[in-house]
Amino acid sequence: MRKLFTLFMLAAFAFAAHAEGDWQTTLGKVSDLSGDTGISGFCRKEPPAYITGNYPAEARIDAGLVAGLNPQDARYMTPNGYYDKQGTWHGGYFDDSGAFVAGHEVKTLFGMPYGLGQLIMIPLCLIMIYLAIVKGFEPLLLLPIGFGGLLANCPLAGVTAPAMMHDGMVSMLASGVPVMNGGIIEPGGFLFYFFRFGIDTGIFPIMIFMGVGAMTDFAPLIANPKMALLGGAAQFGIFFALFGALGLAAVFGADFFGGVDPVKAAASIGIIGGADGPTAIWLTSRLAPDLLGAIAVAAYSYMALVPIIQPPIMNALTTKEERLIKMPPLREVKKIEKICFPLIVLLLCAVLLPSAVPLIGALMLGNLAKEAGPSVARISDTMSNALINIVTIMLGLSVGSKLACEKFLSGTTLGILALGLVAFCVGTAAGVLMAKLMNLFAKEKVNPLIGSAGVSAVPMAARVSNKVSLSNDPTNFILMQAMGPNVSGVIGSAVVAGVLYTLCR
Repeated sequence: MRKLFTLFMLAAFAFAAHAEGDWQTTLGKVSDLSGDTGISGFCRKEPPAYITGNYPAEARIDAGLVAGLNPQDARYMTPNGYYDKQGTWHGGYFDDSGAFVAGHEVKTLFGMPYGLGQLIMIPLCLIMIYLAIVKGFEPLLLLPIGFGGLLANCPLAGVTAPAMMHDGMVSMLASGVPVMNGGIIEPGGFLFYFFRFGIDTGIFPIMIFMGVGAMTDFAPLIANPKMALLGGAAQFGIFFALFGALGLAAVFGADFFGGVDPVKAAASIGIIGGADGPTAIWLTSRLAPDLLGAIAVAAYSYMALVPIIQPPIMNALTTKEERLIKMPPLREVKKIEKICFPLIVLLLCAVLLPSAVPLIGALMLGNLAKEAGPSVARISDTMSNALINIVTIMLGLSVGSKLACEKFLSGTTLGILALGLVAFCVGTAAGVLMAKLMNLFAKEKVNPLIGSAGVSAVPMAARVSNKVSLSNDPTNFILMQAMGPNVSGVIGSAVVAGVLYTLCR
C-alpha cells in the first residue's frame, strides 16, 4: 500500500513539474480533488448553482456599482445572471444559443439536502432495474429508465448538465431579457443532448409509434368496429385524472406543480390514464416538460403492472356468468381493408383533429408498411425491430434523466403517481362497464372482460383479459376479440392527446 501511495505521489509531482503554471498551484489542485468525488457530492446541501441561480457573491457584480447606469450597460450582467432596473439579482445561465435560463427554487421532500436526495434516488432506480430484470415488468423500458435515473443522480458526473455559454458579449433586449453572443460554449452532458434531440422535439415518441404500428394488427378492430366503443370508454380515466389534478391545484395552490400552469399539468397527468407511454411523453414534453420524469415513470410503471392491477377490477365488476360468455370467431378481413384502414384513419384525423396527426400518422405509416406486403418488407422489419429498439434505448435514458432528485423527490411526484394509479383503474373499470352496457342492447353478447383491454397497453391488456377468461373456462379464448378494444385504445389515447394539446397549447 505504501508503494502505491509513493508511486501516486511521484506521479502527481511529475505532473506538477510539467504543468502550466507554478507547481504549488497544480499541487493545490491535486489536493482539492477530494472535493470533486461522489462522496463529497452526496454531502452537498444545495443543488448546483446553475439550477437555482444562487451563485456566490464574488460571482456577481455589486448592485451598488450599477446604480444609475443605463440598463444596456454590460456591467449590469455577468455570465451567471443580471440585475434588473430595480437592482434585483436574477441568477441562472446562458444556454448554447445565448438565451438566458433563470434559476429556480428547488423543493425536495421534507427539505432534505440535495446530496441526500441523490443518495435516496439511487436505490429507487435500482428497484426499477430489479423489476425490469427479475420481475419482467416492461424490461425494455424500465431498464433504460432506471439506468438513466442512476446516471442522473451520480453526483458531480454532469451527464444531465445543460450546454452553457460564457465569456461572450451580453446585451439586454428591449423586452428586458439578456442575451449572450460570441461566447465559448461549454458542452452539456450526453443525456442532455439525448433529451433535447428526441424528447424536446417529440421525435422519439413518434418513431416509437412507427414501430408500434408495424407490430400491430388492426384486423380485430376492422372485423368488429363496435369494439372501438370500449377503447373510447377506457379513455375516461384520462379525464378523471385531469380533473383530479385540477382539484389538487385548487387545494394546494397553483404552485403545487412546481410553477407549471395547472391546466397544462392536469392535461399531462391525465394522459397517464390511457396507459400509453409514448403518448404521455409526447404530450408532456410539449405542455409540462418539468413533470416528464414522474409522468413517464407512472405511465410505464402502470403499463407494467397491468397483470396485477386489472384482474381484481375485472372480477369485482363482472359476474361468473358474464365471464363465461363465449364470443363468435371474428370474420376474415380482406387485404384491401387492411391497407385502406390506416389511410382512412389518417385522413379523418387530418380533417377533424390536425394536432393528433403526428402520432396517428406515425402509427398508420408503420401499419401500412406491415400490411403492404413483401415489396416493403424491409421497411416494416426495420420499424418493428432495429428502429424501435434503438429509439427505446435512447427514449428510456432520456426519460431517466428526468429522475434527478430535484425533479422527482417532491410532493408533486407523489400526487402524480397516485392520480395515475387511480386513472388507470378508472379506465379499466370504464371499459368493463361499457361492455356491460352494450350487452343491454346487443343481440350478440360481449364478454365484459374484453372491455378492460381498452387501455392502450398493447398487447398486454388483451392478454390479461384472455388470461382471466381462461381461468374461468379453459376453452374460452377471447384474445383476438380483446385486441379490438386494445388497438382502438391506442388510437383513442392519441386522439385525446391531440385534443388536449389543441386546448392547452
